[in-house]
Amino acid sequence: MEECISVFDMLKIGVGPSSSHTLGPWRAAERFLKELKEENILEKTVRIKVDLYGSLSLTGKGHATDLAIMLGLSGQDPEYIPVENISKIIKEIEDKNEIYLANKIEIPFYFLQDIIFNKNFLPFHANGLTFTAYLLDKTEYISTFYSIGGGFVVKEERVNAKKKIQIKCDFPFPINKAEELLNYTIQENKLISEIVYENEKSMRSEATIHTELMRIWHTMLESMYIGCHSEGILPGGLNVRRRAFDMHQNLIGLANYKNPQEWLECIRTTEVKFRQILKWVSCFALSVNEVNAALGRVVTAPTNGSAGVIPAVLMYYLCIENHEAGEKEIKQFLMVASEIGSIFKKGSTISAAMGGCQAEIGVSSAMAAAALCEVMGGTPDQVLMAAEIAMEHHLGLTCDPIGGLVQIPCIERNTMGAIKAINAAELAMETDAKNAKVPLDKVVDTMWQTAKDMNSKYKETSEGGLAIAVNMADC
Repeated sequence: MEECISVFDMLKIGVGPSSSHTLGPWRAAERFLKELKEENILEKTVRIKVDLYGSLSLTGKGHATDLAIMLGLSGQDPEYIPVENISKIIKEIEDKNEIYLANKIEIPFYFLQDIIFNKNFLPFHANGLTFTAYLLDKTEYISTFYSIGGGFVVKEERVNAKKKIQIKCDFPFPINKAEELLNYTIQENKLISEIVYENEKSMRSEATIHTELMRIWHTMLESMYIGCHSEGILPGGLNVRRRAFDMHQNLIGLANYKNPQEWLECIRTTEVKFRQILKWVSCFALSVNEVNAALGRVVTAPTNGSAGVIPAVLMYYLCIENHEAGEKEIKQFLMVASEIGSIFKKGSTISAAMGGCQAEIGVSSAMAAAALCEVMGGTPDQVLMAAEIAMEHHLGLTCDPIGGLVQIPCIERNTMGAIKAINAAELAMETDAKNAKVPLDKVVDTMWQTAKDMNSKYKETSEGGLAIAVNMADC
């Protein structure tokens, strides 16, 4: 189904650890509250029950799905909630056995009983959840949602998608496939980022686009900064020790700085031999995903589990490749990345529960490779080639998180995706794209076919691969 996808749909600010298992259910809870208000039954609600299905149930505990639902039902916004308040709100719900529904009315809520983990899958999508509101008059209001990856939430009838199709008709350059995008760049003699910008301007003002893109970047920069300056053990029971802190200490030395921007400037003065570059890129990626694993604020790009790839590659460009780069290049990078992500979402999937980790790290690597290629001077066909190379070498990647946590192998996987993205961009830059044998659209199709062929135990269920080869007890 064709739909309009904005930069700000693909790159969303939220709370970790998972876009499909945390941010999506949180947004679903918000939409359920909206339905209750529209039906004028919010104040008549005396109890809420939530049923989780499929992958949401199988790895929900490790992804804090239950916590996200409680926060969403409480009326909290994942984009703006102070992350330090999360544990306090959850503790109050658990201690009082009550929830402050929509931040308006208190009702009984026993989280161990009222959030039910069902292992069976609903037919429409692997990530299903059903909300039931019990009303004063003994009737019930039931609504089912599906978290389809990247924080996107739909109902089976996909009402919102129908609205977005209408918006797409208003785009000066409607895009469904990479070939269409390339044709626009030739027809208009524009870069990919310029085509994306024209589409965005049909939806919002230039000032808003600038402000929101920079807010996304500053959130990415802050997540890297926090991750590089936080030590200790990540929550969840695997006893995973944060590594970005020690790696960063060894790389940065005795530099003095007071904020993330000054930090960035200090990194520009550090040694840039090949090993140091590898370590910096890995450090940036690790830092974001350690913040994500600790329920910190990150940018879904295109998912939370793969949130470290794009910031790491953009930081690489700013700190290593181009010290003169600033807001112009940052916005350019983010717009290209988002468009590549939207092509994968339309033609395949960005949900690990549907396609394995190729749908998350693979897509994020393709997004980052394309964006890096453009800001380094690549032509539009080289940019698409960079995305194709990055994804081609992630095809078939499974999602098998140990303990259902976005930690092992997920955090390290972001470093691999970032390095592959840089390599893919360099390969594309050194290649005449007219000689490319595999167009991006073919890789998108192949990824979707691979996803459909993949055994469900490798699709974020923690029922295969590393998830069963390594037990929680071993950790």
